[in-house]
Amino acid sequence: MTNPRIVLKPGKENSLQRQHPWIFSGAIAQAILFDDQELQIGDWVDVVDHKERFLAKGHYSDGSIAVRILSWADESPETIYRRKIESALSWRHKLGLPNPKTNAFRLVHGEGDQLPGLIIDIYAQHAVVQAHSWGVHHDLPLISQTLKSALPDLVSIYSKSKAALHSSETQDHFLLGAAESCQAQENGWSFGVNWVEGQKTGFFLDQRPNRALLGQYAQGKRILNTFCYTGGFSIAALSAGAEFVKSVDVSARAMAQTDANIALNQFQERHESVTADALKYLTEDSELYDIVVLDPPAFAKNLRKKHAAVMGYKRLNALGMKRVKPGGLLFTFSCSQVVDDELFRNTVTAAGLEAGRNARVIHRLNQGPDHPEGLYHPEGHYLKGLVLAID
Repeated sequence: MTNPRIVLKPGKENSLQRQHPWIFSGAIAQAILFDDQELQIGDWVDVVDHKERFLAKGHYSDGSIAVRILSWADESPETIYRRKIESALSWRHKLGLPNPKTNAFRLVHGEGDQLPGLIIDIYAQHAVVQAHSWGVHHDLPLISQTLKSALPDLVSIYSKSKAALHSSETQDHFLLGAAESCQAQENGWSFGVNWVEGQKTGFFLDQRPNRALLGQYAQGKRILNTFCYTGGFSIAALSAGAEFVKSVDVSARAMAQTDANIALNQFQERHESVTADALKYLTEDSELYDIVVLDPPAFAKNLRKKHAAVMGYKRLNALGMKRVKPGGLLFTFSCSQVVDDELFRNTVTAAGLEAGRNARVIHRLNQGPDHPEGLYHPEGHYLKGLVLAID
């Protein structure tokens, strides 16, 4: 069957020639349909220039991003998914993933792996798939088939796409098996993952190298880990010999999983859990720590909330700095995509001035290498962090 054609306005093919994977609605001149077709959200479309010369293939949407490009060649969806998932797996193997100490990693990271709208995380022998576009959602059976071929030892594949699609028209469901959780490994320590009840796909894999970095500084230290979720930074610090770690999160469910992970690794004697709003806790807590970790959820998911996010980050970092002993460290992060590196640093700088603390930038941090940023898609850079030595 011939795909609908999306015809671009003259000159609007330039972004595609620069390999950017998005076509915005304002770039489209018209849609050409065949045999009484109706253009539906999620349909595969061929993108052509104003002279109807083929440019790319992708998924259609009715939002500001009208087409997400999945291939620059005229090839079948089966070929696209097979080729790109196999390529993504090959690159993870080159990164040393999985390995005897780490069997949890991101296999496909959307545009970074040239599959916009698709996230695949692996936890041991289980895959969790997130569709961030209706095109990918419609292709889930094909994606599942491709995954089973590429990773024949998979026990389960779970589609967790309802929240990502912001829709009540779909439900999360199993594409293979029925396992809801497992015990996984990261850098030699164990953690439980529940992809059915947990946030995102069950764990925040993008912080793996940053958790390992915390471990390099943690021996003999007293550490406060705020917005701890299920305790990833806490376990990394404890496994590296931290004297004591306090974990804080507002979610009782997250704290229950943190406690389970602490018990799994037998660190109960050196750990304390606090279920509380982290900002409020930092305001009321008077204890000083050798290291403070600030890893909040995104304060801004769109440009309209950018100013409020900046004010939130400033307040949070000022409070965090006040809890660091002189000579200690602050690990601070932002995963708000609309807050870029420069704005984040400037905000942390303003926080330091407000807190009255001098600081040195020791490390600049990013998302892990299994969450790649496409060279032609700078929007894929979202996680940024700083490690500050606080005087």
